[in-house]
Amino acid sequence: MSGIEVTMPANDALSFLMAWTVAPFRVGSVTPSSSSLAALITRDIGPERGPVLELGPGTGPFTRALLSRGVKEEDLTLIESDSDFAALLTRRFPAARIFEMDAVGLRHLSLFHRPAIGAAVSGLPFRLISPRRTFAILEAVFANLRPGAALYQFTLGLRCPFDQSLPDRLDLGVTRVGHTFRNFPPATVYRIARLKTSGTYDWRIA
Repeated sequence: MSGIEVTMPANDALSFLMAWTVAPFRVGSVTPSSSSLAALITRDIGPERGPVLELGPGTGPFTRALLSRGVKEEDLTLIESDSDFAALLTRRFPAARIFEMDAVGLRHLSLFHRPAIGAAVSGLPFRLISPRRTFAILEAVFANLRPGAALYQFTLGLRCPFDQSLPDRLDLGVTRVGHTFRNFPPATVYRIARLKTSGTYDWRIA
């Protein structure tokens, strides 16, 4: 795994705990993701990918890791449903596009004029989200991803957070990227991508 290490601001743990106390099923964890998990989930993503979508960034540990890997702040689109986290992200990443909304609403939002996103990173607690809502989110994400792009998802469980029927319906394949014990609780990262892509695509000249 890459040696990139991103320091988490000291007050983020308290902010996360407070958000979890108010809405445990929406936040899904009592602590922010660790720098180790952030490095693992972003290790395949760099500035050559172009625009990157992040779902549920919270206090921004994955966002900071993406920036450390050279992704431009203005190439980031962050979807955050918690108003306090959204306000915090706006202060920390003023050049990023930040939408305060439920990720399900992506199906009604045209992020770009064409599928242009080169990678998506998700911190959403899909183990706590219904299959119907999960399907709507996955469908919307892949409608915005260009051919060959993938969604990177972590889970605190022992298995992929998606029931196999959901990727099957969308013709998606799921691959285990890796696992880290340096997170509380330990976490596993998965890569979700289309099983079939048509030709090649260069976002810089399309």
